[in-house]
Amino acid sequence: MRKIMLAVSCVGVAVLFAQTGSHQNAFTPDQIKYGVPPPFVAAGARLAVIEGDPTASSGDFTIRLKMPDGYKIAPHWHPKRENVTVISGDFKVGMGDKFDESKMMTFPAGSFAYLDPDMHHYAMASGEVVVQVHGMAPLQFNYVNSADDPSKK
Repeated sequence: MRKIMLAVSCVGVAVLFAQTGSHQNAFTPDQIKYGVPPPFVAAGARLAVIEGDPTASSGDFTIRLKMPDGYKIAPHWHPKRENVTVISGDFKVGMGDKFDESKMMTFPAGSFAYLDPDMHHYAMASGEVVVQVHGMAPLQFNYVNSADDPSKK
């Protein structure tokens, strides 16, 4: 049984590396390329699209958002479920329509949360933070207060 499991594992790893030739579907941290996020994300963060297209009309997507210490995301909500994994740093999250740091919970690296559609929430980086978000496209950001939307400034 042990030899069978080892053989299956070796085949799986070989297939994984063979597939990364023309269309990369596996990444080491140094292969992830961050760039400027879309205008609805406040300046200062960097974004990497890992999988899919978050702007497509449908389909899965996975992105990573790298934020500097003190970076804030104003209260907002999404029409589709949002799944968040904290890759590094301490990510502070609060629920509601008003940014209130005293009501935020801290989620260290390794934490996971999912937010159902229409849940109003806000966030802040404590130290440099990287989060991974995956869900169904299109990714939409709806700010509770339209004045907080960086794309309108």
